[in-house]
Amino acid sequence: MDNSTDAYLPQNIAERVNSVGVIKANLPALTILALAILAGAFIAFGAMFYTLVMTGPGLGFGPSRLLGGIAFSLGLILVVIAGAELFTGNNLIVMAWAGKNITGGQLMRNWSLVFAGNLMGAVATAYMVHLSGTLEFDQGRVLQTATTIAQAKVAIAPLQAFVRGILCNALVCLAIWLSFAAHHVSGKILAIVFPVSAFVALGFEHSIANMYFLPVAWFAGAPGIDLPAMIGNLLPVTLGNVVGGSVFVALVYWLIYLRRPARD
Repeated sequence: MDNSTDAYLPQNIAERVNSVGVIKANLPALTILALAILAGAFIAFGAMFYTLVMTGPGLGFGPSRLLGGIAFSLGLILVVIAGAELFTGNNLIVMAWAGKNITGGQLMRNWSLVFAGNLMGAVATAYMVHLSGTLEFDQGRVLQTATTIAQAKVAIAPLQAFVRGILCNALVCLAIWLSFAAHHVSGKILAIVFPVSAFVALGFEHSIANMYFLPVAWFAGAPGIDLPAMIGNLLPVTLGNVVGGSVFVALVYWLIYLRRPARD
């Protein structure tokens, strides 16, 4: 008997993620792009909240990063609850592709439109924050934090950036996976906060968040932040995100719950 107070079982989650993947892959292009722009802005809101929280918290290294991670969770909460199309989360659509419910072309169409829309939304939000003057809070220390974050990101070696991208999106996709288990908004939020705060606190790399972190420092004229440096970070991080979400979460769970056994 169905009990709406119980979480959906993993098998049910897999079926729901698969069904949603088919729907996402068949959305009109303009709808996908508009929802993707929103997601880029939503993740940027989480990133700017993180930047503020990380400015002079004085709690010590671990507690400060945990608090910053909780603040950053705002971004994915907005994506999941308000509704938007996020490239890293949409790596879960691979489940529908693996089950031959959508084509590779449909998958690439969704990813391309969503990635472009996320970039537009994140960069536009970064520019608006630059114009707003809020980076000058606390006598300019918020801007110093934003600059430090961006400079640290472009200094990451490509292999490290790639691996951090894998680990990041494994946790992001698990956060979305867990949110599918919940029946209520409160449950979805709680499911999101811990995996997201974990990846942020651990220093893993999220491509869409970096589409805000790097441009906002670039607009402020931060030393060492230019287009080649930003691409040098975003490329390995994006590839790592794809592997982490598509392979380590989507394909693994498809193999466990949705793969049809071969007949003799």
